[in-house]
Amino acid sequence: MLDGVSTDQLRTFIAAADEGSFSAAGRKLRRAQSVVSQTLANLEGQIGVALFDRTNRYPQLTDAGRALLAEARTVVNGMDDFKARARILAEGLEPELSVSVDVMYPMASLTVAVGSFREAFRHTPLRLYVEALGAVVQPVIDRVCRIGVIGSMPAIPEGMDAEKLLDVPMTTVASPAHPLAAHHGVIGLRELARHVQLVLTDRTSLTDGRNYGVLSPLTWRLADLGAKHAFLRAGFGWGHMPVAMVQADLDAGDLVRIHPENYQPETPPLAMFAVYRKDEPPGPAGRWFIEHLKQGHA
Repeated sequence: MLDGVSTDQLRTFIAAADEGSFSAAGRKLRRAQSVVSQTLANLEGQIGVALFDRTNRYPQLTDAGRALLAEARTVVNGMDDFKARARILAEGLEPELSVSVDVMYPMASLTVAVGSFREAFRHTPLRLYVEALGAVVQPVIDRVCRIGVIGSMPAIPEGMDAEKLLDVPMTTVASPAHPLAAHHGVIGLRELARHVQLVLTDRTSLTDGRNYGVLSPLTWRLADLGAKHAFLRAGFGWGHMPVAMVQADLDAGDLVRIHPENYQPETPPLAMFAVYRKDEPPGPAGRWFIEHLKQGHA
């Protein structure tokens, strides 16, 4: 009987444990609650162990269920890895590589990687989309892009694998004519909150209700990093920027560093990750591109 246990049964078991109810597991798996209940009952009958205590309103994992849950995850993840590897071997070299890149990733480094890619894979077209926040990840979720390079949205969506690429040095700046520029020391949150912060906006719903690095209730939200840069120079507000993008402005005195009290001793760097669907990992060209992005040579 144990030999008849399927990965579908194990996925149902994991979903029920994670979601806390059979109905919620059904919604996640897009199945009727009755199908989930029957699948789990069949699984318990095959292995001879009760996985859930059904005496309460919501099913609770039994001791045996908790002990077997980690094993079920290992089996399912192993099967996913097996199928992903088989997919790569069957597909061979990708006919095209599509990548969505966070606007915060250093463009000089990206340019080097793209130039090297053109030399190494002359017959593999490369499509690049430069986005921010959730708009970097959504094309990967939707299978429009094979790889996403994220940073401005630090959360890794479910069903994704992630690999660290590099850290992007960041700084907080304002125009020398901006009132905050007169503060030569640490600036408190109360003072920051009195002034407009320029931040990137998300064109998707993936970050609804969440803010990253937003310290002021007064915000202007911009979808373009170039526009944010221009508005900072014009004195319309203050904000966080990649050091590489504003270094020339700092050197020329067109922008100045400011020092928020909760970003001491300095504005933290932005960690960049390559993400891809667990069921569609990068092929040879995508793997090559990720490894070269990790080098981050400008």
